[in-house]
Amino acid sequence: MILIILNIIFCVAFLGFAYVNLNDVDAVLWVTIYMVAAVCCGLVAYGLYYPVIYLAAIAFYLVYAIILFFAKDGVRDWMMKYNRPSIVETMQAEKPYIEKTREFFGLLIVAGALAIDYFAI
Repeated sequence: MILIILNIIFCVAFLGFAYVNLNDVDAVLWVTIYMVAAVCCGLVAYGLYYPVIYLAAIAFYLVYAIILFFAKDGVRDWMMKYNRPSIVETMQAEKPYIEKTREFFGLLIVAGALAIDYFAI
């Protein structure tokens, strides 16, 4: 029962994340990323589970997160070069590292949610 409730929360959250990315420059990529996670979590809430899709999505999200971590003005630069300033002060990504760092953490959240399902079921 707890897993079902958790997946409903994840599904609604990922639908919201997809919605706020509709006006982004790379909307197709990010809406797809969040919608795949929302659908997977929604299906689990209905008792449907596809482990191969979960593994493929988790692998994609983690590989993309690694790419963002090491990219120019990515997470590593945010930590080392810029000394970890706040990335949540405004919604506008005014500094070059803000967008990649936020995307990195979004990917970790999605991969974590899918990993919970993968290992719990």
